[in-house]
Amino acid sequence: MTVPLNIIDITSFLDEDIGSGDITAAIIPEAAHAQAEVVTREDMMLCGQAWFDAVLKHLDANVNIIWLAAEGEAVKKNTTLCKLSGSARGLLTGERTALNLLQLLSATATVSRQYADAVAGTGCKVLDTRKTIPGLRNAQKYAVVCGGCYNHRIGLYDGVLIKENHIMAAGSISRAIQAARKLTTVAVEVEVESMKELIEAIAAKPDRIMLDNFSLEAMRAAVKLNAGAIELEASGNIDLDNIRSIAETGVDYISIGALTKNVKAVDLSMRIKLVTRV
Repeated sequence: MTVPLNIIDITSFLDEDIGSGDITAAIIPEAAHAQAEVVTREDMMLCGQAWFDAVLKHLDANVNIIWLAAEGEAVKKNTTLCKLSGSARGLLTGERTALNLLQLLSATATVSRQYADAVAGTGCKVLDTRKTIPGLRNAQKYAVVCGGCYNHRIGLYDGVLIKENHIMAAGSISRAIQAARKLTTVAVEVEVESMKELIEAIAAKPDRIMLDNFSLEAMRAAVKLNAGAIELEASGNIDLDNIRSIAETGVDYISIGALTKNVKAVDLSMRIKLVTRV
């Protein structure tokens, strides 16, 4: 999987950690060379190699990083993910930032894989949301795809999603959709909370309708009523325990904020194996 280069910017991450300089790493001779390895302490989907590499290469252009597992590969706990060789100071200074990015993106990909596997064979696609960690939107969206799920809109600029407050402000579902159609040519989605609202939404012909917190019975009824006319997306109170049942109702998409919002970083460790002092 190719990472778009324009979504990798690690300078702000390094700036917040290094500040005016790494005082602790300065105790190591500047010419010292080190070898190290990164190990995972739990099962995971590997994701974020490009970010990890970018951090260390920013600090040491000559650092050598050998990956022993591929991006998007499932790996078992206690697996050595990569081996490194380069400036001891560079490795020590970049260690935390590089690992923070790798463990977060791997965790996002790992959770995404669990959800993708849960709906396998149903034809339903699992989507992420905008509930991402600030500053890491594009990186987490990449990790979601790496894990086998799909991206919803990236931000407020590339898709219309009309929700309850928009409907209230616009006056009605149909008025909100009409206004959106006049304003832009991007996809228009509207959220509904009842069968009555669904009927109005279908008549207004958006590109997609989000069924917010519908019961399984209501979802089945919505799918039958819609009869394939408009894409349907389920959202709200969905987890690994119930996602399969929801996918089997016939909805086209299921959006899950937990793919990015509730992610728990994978436990990774970098260990210096050898230091050569010149």
